[in-house]
Amino acid sequence: MHLDLPEKRYYGIGELAKAMNVNTSLIRFWEKEFDVLRPKKNAKGNRKFSQDDVKNLKLIYHLVKERGFTLDGAKTHLKAHKNDTGSHFDIIQKLESVKAELLKIKDAL
Repeated sequence: MHLDLPEKRYYGIGELAKAMNVNTSLIRFWEKEFDVLRPKKNAKGNRKFSQDDVKNLKLIYHLVKERGFTLDGAKTHLKAHKNDTGSHFDIIQKLESVKAELLKIKDAL
């Protein structure tokens, strides 16, 4: 899943939900279920997701929606591979971003 998000330090839950094409309630649910998601909250209680949170959200989306993991299976996978820096998911993400850029170039021609 490639997200077209501007380079920012923090993202709102609405921005992420729109970019990921999911409901904000799903992101809030995943925040309760997965310990790796810890967005900052301002005085009003609005969630602000960092780049690490976005990366973890994309990984959770990939595991649950694309690969068909159950929530418990996704939690187990995340715990087992939390120190895995050269994971297949990172490679897939880089290839998808290259593909998106190439498609933009193709459309521009």
